[in-house]
Amino acid sequence: MSAQMKFVCLLMPNITQLDLTGPAQVFSLMPGATVDLAWHRIEPVPTDAKFSIMPTVTFEDAPQADVLMIPGGGGAFDVLGDAPLLAFVRRQAAAARFVTSVCTGAFVLGAAGLLRGRRATSHWASHEMLGWLGATPVRERVVRDGNIFTGGGVTSGIDFGLTVAAEVYGDATAKTAQLLMEYDPRPPFDAGTPERPDTDPELVANILANRRRTRGPAVIEAAHRLGLNPARMR
Repeated sequence: MSAQMKFVCLLMPNITQLDLTGPAQVFSLMPGATVDLAWHRIEPVPTDAKFSIMPTVTFEDAPQADVLMIPGGGGAFDVLGDAPLLAFVRRQAAAARFVTSVCTGAFVLGAAGLLRGRRATSHWASHEMLGWLGATPVRERVVRDGNIFTGGGVTSGIDFGLTVAAEVYGDATAKTAQLLMEYDPRPPFDAGTPERPDTDPELVANILANRRRTRGPAVIEAAHRLGLNPARMR
């Protein structure tokens, strides 16, 4: 491990802020770590929580990441055809020690051609569509395939961040971060995934249909740019 680990996180409009800020909080607690937020320009980037986050670097000025992290949200599907952004992701990934994503950030990795033949996860409501980009979807909270780590939806980002921290810095340092964050979740309901007993099956079906209708076309276009035929993968 180098004395100073560089974490570079992608920003994009309509990001789910917790996808970014959960793991970024973990990374910021690591000894000698620097955490940069990269976007096309230095300007406020709106999130789906109706507040904005300021990038720290542009794509051109970003340092080479030791850990590249792509968060998700609805905005991830809006950038699947953003050629300069995907070029940045590929360039960073080529030299990064670890290439990672949270939630639907996995689709940005997929659109960059980085998940073909790889096991990966994402938010449950878009999970199956990862296969359209050549990935092998796996329903786990955090999935590792070689140097690629992917986290599930939103709150999974904290579990993901601690998993990456343990890999880079060791279990003791990751446990210290967990303690400092008082990460000891005890939700009032058992409805966090479609399989849980308090979850409404009709609501799950409606969300799945909506995500496939609204996000599917962007994923199909990204698959075609990679020379893939998603019709054969559905």
